[in-house]
Amino acid sequence: MDIKRFRVRQGDKSPFRGRRPDDTGPFDSKGAAEGHVRKGLERLQKRQELLYAQDRYALLLVFQGMDAAGKDSVIGHVMSGVSPQGTEVHSFKVPSSEELDHDYLWRVNRALPARGRIGIFNRSHYEEVLAVRVHPQFLDAQKLPADRVTRHIWKERFEDINAFERYLVRNGTVIRKFFLHVSRDKQRRRLLERIDDPAKNWKFSMGDLPERAKWKSYMAAYEEVLSATSTDEAPWFVIPADHKWFTHALVGEIIVKTLEGLDLAFPTLTPADRRGLRAARRLLEGHGRR
Repeated sequence: MDIKRFRVRQGDKSPFRGRRPDDTGPFDSKGAAEGHVRKGLERLQKRQELLYAQDRYALLLVFQGMDAAGKDSVIGHVMSGVSPQGTEVHSFKVPSSEELDHDYLWRVNRALPARGRIGIFNRSHYEEVLAVRVHPQFLDAQKLPADRVTRHIWKERFEDINAFERYLVRNGTVIRKFFLHVSRDKQRRRLLERIDDPAKNWKFSMGDLPERAKWKSYMAAYEEVLSATSTDEAPWFVIPADHKWFTHALVGEIIVKTLEGLDLAFPTLTPADRRGLRAARRLLEGHGRR
């Protein structure tokens, strides 16, 4: 599958142009993609084992999107192909009072994956240039000094985020960012499903409706975010999200190809390590003869 056409070029002022939420790539149906998805999970499992064993790189996956875009679903899909031992998922909701008493990157910095691990952010530091921008009262709650809140604040935050991510990449964290591009009509239908299906009632929040009413404001904010913060070292991908099965297939392919692009290998044993293994074998073989 060609993943390059879903990648946002650095500085692209129209990241949504030509990218349809209902795109299904080379597949014409869910059934046609099933084999590809299954093989993708097998490839992912093998590469994660190498990532964990080598203990040199970390992988950070950032998921953003409107409500009902399918973030939980695609994260569940990714998790089904990896070992929980080497993976952590963090969801970033409304900041706590403690978090508001620190800089806005503080809480995500504490949740970054260690070497050998995969970290998954369900929403992220990008809420600081999305929700906070759409809701000015959120910025007021951060108690910044008045002279720090200027008309350049969003440009400055883009610069800070790019610098933060560049620092992480230079220290061995590989970053891939996914915007789940769902259409407004598909979101409406999914929200209705949450209301109509008793098994999904718990997913519905009355707060989803005021956010939906600000759709245009969010899309404008996302457009600027993707344009300003998709870099060579930490790119954004616009993922069609109207068909969850294709969302799963595409995100899985991007993750696997990212890992396959790293020089991953099992650690090389030293002569002392090999002598230790031979001694352990002799000891175990001796136990079997008793």
